[in-house]
Amino acid sequence: MLAKKYRVKETIVTVTADERYHPVCLASIGRSRGDLERHILEDPFFKVTFEPYQCHADAPEVVRRMVRASARAGVGPMAAVAGTIAWLALEDMVKAGCTHGIIDNGGDIALINDHSVVVGIYAGPSPIKNLGLEIGPRDRILGICTSSATVGPSISLGNSDAALIVSDDVSLADAAATALGNRIVDKESLATAFDFLKDIPEVDGAVGIIGDRMATYGKLPRIVRADVDYEKITRGD
Repeated sequence: MLAKKYRVKETIVTVTADERYHPVCLASIGRSRGDLERHILEDPFFKVTFEPYQCHADAPEVVRRMVRASARAGVGPMAAVAGTIAWLALEDMVKAGCTHGIIDNGGDIALINDHSVVVGIYAGPSPIKNLGLEIGPRDRILGICTSSATVGPSISLGNSDAALIVSDDVSLADAAATALGNRIVDKESLATAFDFLKDIPEVDGAVGIIGDRMATYGKLPRIVRADVDYEKITRGD
């Protein structure tokens, strides 16, 4: 099993899988990025809107998944870009025979695992550290996506240190993480920030962290103490 970091233009991913599946992943990312870039050239507003946005029926698959997910979460389609690219890449790896693969696209993770793994929760400056989600063996892809106002370059309208969503729909996990992060503006907002998820049953569970406060929603994988190696976090150089 090889864990290696790659850059495909602005996309920076860490891929953990048998080495023979890494080229499959990179080729898929390249295709998805190319399709998305061409679509944005035709419709530049797609890239900048913070609101749900439609696409034509024959749009590329990466675009259609982003549009569907963002409409469910009430955010712009680019809120789902990292999770969608990771999801499509892992699907291609699975088609090639991969049974254990993890793609971390800047904190938006698509995984399938034939043995248990622990996915660390990173909340930047928050004192809540060294926690992870224990994911038992599974034969279908899972999305674990995180938004943050204090970590990374992504745009958040809130102040969360971490807004994490778990869903089999990786695009939706990414979009909903952004929507959750937008709603976590202070510690008190944790009491109501998850309410919108009641209308999105495809979301299994969620975690919100701001400062020294953490709240959870739904049915999450088991939260465990984890010796998180923060050097493994996928981010820019």
